Amino acid sequence: MINVITQFASEETSGLGALGVDGKAFLIQLITFILAFLVLKRFAFKPILKVLKERQDTIDKGVKLGEQMQKDKAEMDEKVADALHKARQEADKIISDAESSGRQSIQAAEDTARAKAEDMGNQASARMKQGTARAKKRLEKDLAGLVSEATEAILQEKIDAKKDSALIDRAIKESAG
Repeated sequence: MINVITQFASEETSGLGALGVDGKAFLIQLITFILAFLVLKRFAFKPILKVLKERQDTIDKGVKLGEQMQKDKAEMDEKVADALHKARQEADKIISDAESSGRQSIQAAEDTARAKAEDMGNQASARMKQGTARAKKRLEKDLAGLVSEATEAILQEKIDAKKDSALIDRAIKESAG
């Protein structure tokens, strides 16, 4: 027994024994570790790595989708800006056309009013000329009647149409000559 104890003590003092490590126990622990590693690798690590890879793929897809959405948003913002610019141009054109059309309508209304005013002036002038002509004819008739009455009063005799006509002709020849 003393031999076994000394032998054990001598093993402990050299190599791994000096560090306090039992070689047999170490070998058993190493085999157990390898077996546990292989079991975990087959049944735990592969599914865990598969889930991690799927998550990484999902994250990568999300990042790519986010980048694509940023690009799409930028393109959409540009399209919206272009559409707004075109809409502003069209609105300006419509306003300009409306103003031009309004000016033309106003000008046409002014021209129509001017034409109506001229027409009314011309009608009034024609009525005045007709009235003046009627007044002249009435005046000439009245004057001829007055001349006839004055002649009758001066000559103290009734003058018939023949004598009246002859007197008037004579008076015209004397005034012309």
